[in-house]
Amino acid sequence: MSLLPIHERLAELWTIRSARELTDQEQMDMDHCLAVNASYCRELAHLRNISLLASMTDDTDWQHEICRQIEKLGGGPPTSRR
Repeated sequence: MSLLPIHERLAELWTIRSARELTDQEQMDMDHCLAVNASYCRELAHLRNISLLASMTDDTDWQHEICRQIEKLGGGPPTSRR
């Protein structure tokens, strides 16, 4: 998964929050970032689930279309983290 601007802003706000309380505007930004992140994660999980369904039904055309959508979201295949 690539790093999205929303994730960069979340990291910035998290860092600020460790040094001081967030301003009202910063808190609104964080809430917005969290909502967008949750939506992004749900969409990516949905696409990965239907990609699995496409592979289980041997529908390669559908699976390729889903994979294009996943790549467009910036959510390529999961990588192992060690």
